[in-house]
Amino acid sequence: MHYICLVYVDESTFDGFTAEDHKKLAQESLAYDEDLQARGHFIAADALQPPAEAITVRVREGAMSTTDGPYLETKEHLGGFILIEARDMNEAVQIASKIPMARHGGIEVRAAMDIG
Repeated sequence: MHYICLVYVDESTFDGFTAEDHKKLAQESLAYDEDLQARGHFIAADALQPPAEAITVRVREGAMSTTDGPYLETKEHLGGFILIEARDMNEAVQIASKIPMARHGGIEVRAAMDIG
């Protein structure tokens, strides 16, 4: 079954990070992706640009509108995701607990919905 691990982060968490700290976290994250791939759990992952770079799209009564930035004002924002394969929610949560960004933010784990 597919599970998405949504990585939420408060950017202020990284205020004291040096360039080397950022590099080390990126290396740990990529190494964990490789480990998941070797164990047959990895499907896809990516980091996201900050919310200030986002555009929110809405369609109402056939008309499209766009708004710069995120829709909600929140302290934490979606910073990335990892799409994994796991046998059940317990295994997915165990996998998510080892995502390096879990030490700096929160990981929301959701099962994919079968709509077919």
